[in-house]
Amino acid sequence: MTHQNSRPITLEVVREHGLSPEEYGRIQQLLGREPSLVELGIFSVMWSEHCSYKSTRVHLRKLPTTAPWVIQGPGENAGVIDIGDGDSCIFKMESHNHPSFIEPYQGAATGVGGIMRDVFTMGARPIAMMNALRFGEPDHPKTRHLVDGVVRGIGGYGNCMGVPTVGGEVNFHRSYNGNILVNAMCVGLARTDKIFKSAAKGAGNPVVYVGSKTGRDGIHGATMASAEFSEDSEEKRPTVQVGDPFTEKLLLEACLELMATDAIVAIQDMGAAGLTSSSAEMADKGGSGIELDLDRVPQREAEMTAYDMMLSESQERMLAVLKPGREGEAERIFRKWELDFAVIGVTTDTHRLVVKHKGDVVADIPVHALSEEAPRYERPYQKRPVAIGLTGETKIVPGPYSLANRDILRSLSTILSSPDMASRRWVWEQYDHTVMADTVQIPGGDAAVVRVRGTNKGLAITTDVSPRYCKADPYEGAKQAVAEAWRNITAVGARPLAVTDNLNYGNPEKPEIMGEIVAGVDGIGEACRALDFPVIGGNCSLYNETNGEGILPTPAIGGVGLMADVHRMATIALKRASDAIIVIGETRGHLGQSIFMREIQHTEAGACPPVDLATEKKNGDFVRKLIEDGRVDTVHDVSDGGLLVALAEMALAGNIGLEVGIAGETTESIPFFFGEDQARYILALPAERTQDILDEARGHGIFVTALGKTHAAKTLRVTDEGEIPLSQLRTAHESWFPNYMASEEVPVTN
Repeated sequence: MTHQNSRPITLEVVREHGLSPEEYGRIQQLLGREPSLVELGIFSVMWSEHCSYKSTRVHLRKLPTTAPWVIQGPGENAGVIDIGDGDSCIFKMESHNHPSFIEPYQGAATGVGGIMRDVFTMGARPIAMMNALRFGEPDHPKTRHLVDGVVRGIGGYGNCMGVPTVGGEVNFHRSYNGNILVNAMCVGLARTDKIFKSAAKGAGNPVVYVGSKTGRDGIHGATMASAEFSEDSEEKRPTVQVGDPFTEKLLLEACLELMATDAIVAIQDMGAAGLTSSSAEMADKGGSGIELDLDRVPQREAEMTAYDMMLSESQERMLAVLKPGREGEAERIFRKWELDFAVIGVTTDTHRLVVKHKGDVVADIPVHALSEEAPRYERPYQKRPVAIGLTGETKIVPGPYSLANRDILRSLSTILSSPDMASRRWVWEQYDHTVMADTVQIPGGDAAVVRVRGTNKGLAITTDVSPRYCKADPYEGAKQAVAEAWRNITAVGARPLAVTDNLNYGNPEKPEIMGEIVAGVDGIGEACRALDFPVIGGNCSLYNETNGEGILPTPAIGGVGLMADVHRMATIALKRASDAIIVIGETRGHLGQSIFMREIQHTEAGACPPVDLATEKKNGDFVRKLIEDGRVDTVHDVSDGGLLVALAEMALAGNIGLEVGIAGETTESIPFFFGEDQARYILALPAERTQDILDEARGHGIFVTALGKTHAAKTLRVTDEGEIPLSQLRTAHESWFPNYMASEEVPVTN
């Protein structure tokens, strides 16, 4: 074999490729010789944390991944669930964190493009996008610039693709100052009998390259995503890919047209690690080999080396294996859509990845060496003590709160205008959330709802996690993230079916961080089993640290549920004056790790609220049945900020006032109205139905409380505490984001 474009492989070169000396020794052993530089590059990306999950694979296997409605679990480009009538829902969530910090517009845009390709390579047409975004402190010098670039990147790509962005999360915390999180989720629809996978089975089948030409952008992107940041992270801009949504739109339509034929054996998106990962993974899954001739790869830059082409992460590219003789038919389709098409290789029975360039063999690697032989670490971990709080007591307060902060309506206004709780309208108005005309619940509610075209069925979609809970208790916090996603889907009237996770953590080589990861995976697993909510795919993003400082543990959960009839859907908006307001679930006044304690008392302390999964399921199933039966149309789950924040959000959404008072045995207003106890829903319903529903709930052993009623006056009134005009709350709630983004000129990025 010729060592083309070789460079002496020293320990420094090995380190530059993100490999340890021990890993390099393993490569030499597997090959029985020294690798070429091209081979070293191939191993470096395939064995990176981003591609191999070498620190988490042993733990991820503990997650529940099956159910009667799961068609495809983890291991493919995206997961697949059966939603009846021959329809399937295909979805996935992935991170583009490091690139978005370095180059926010392109990082976020290519994150959107990449997750869309994961979905449409399975044969699905994307119908909805979500995102979960985490930024540093608002007054950090980089934050406004990053918010601007990321939001514009998401909107720019999604809007050009004609796929609605229907919701998500935006939060701020100092732990993300040097390492923001951009998690993108895509949901698509396919016919169950037309799902495409990536296993390149058989020998002698043509391997074809379609889409855009290959350039030098994104080289070592997967390796960069598997390393901590340092002060020189700005120098890594060349590793950020550059996206073109107009080309991706053509690629989507061309792929779906080819998929309507029977020409495809396997198809895979060229995402992280580009041509390397797509070819190696297809051969591995198909139990075959692949031989590539890089001279045939469409190139947009002069004198590209084999190393450049194998590691490039240029966007809008796919690799497909066709049935022999179907090349001409496929080429006509892609040429019609003005896309590059080239036969660049052939499948073999050698179980090897062989790469040729300019007549030389520049790589010859056993496929299993890149997959099954990749490092799999059982890293040492330690469980750190969880934050302490007096759980189960009414006064669950880490220290006394000051008399000055006992004005609960003033506290409510302050919370509603805080960066984490202010309206996200400014963000979601940058996105087209109605394109395709199937969005039946827009951003701002508990979950987005998108109609399954041509039917009355709807898909409910949400993304959720409370990182401050996960920092206080990684296990309970991860349970809560799953329960919150389950609750949000339930609150609109849908049956939760499956989740995709995006596990964002710090450096797994630190035992305390690895402890957070293990506890998080275990918490997700317990909650998903208890709620019959399997994990069908996901993404791990580790090494989210800058100069040794890690982010809050952030295991984002993307959930999808099915609604039988979108005409029986609940929203958070109050709809009628004189409705009764009731609360499903017990309010015990848990203030530990609450928004009240952080925003009003200026402390992040105490235990996070415990999650009783049996109670979650019982309460949620009861609420969902009420919605499905058409008995309730106004529901909001209680989460960040507690009861009073949820009530204010309902009043503002419907522009209808309400009056409430303390109920039950709790006598203190602050724990009652701002505690963040779990498994709770607020329902507004006609007064004549109230007693029946109260009796039914109690008959099922469900804690339920009559809290108050709506009224015609546009005020929020609290017994013994006074009232506040909705207009005043709306100004507080709606103004933070526009004011923040307009407060000084934001640097423009492209």
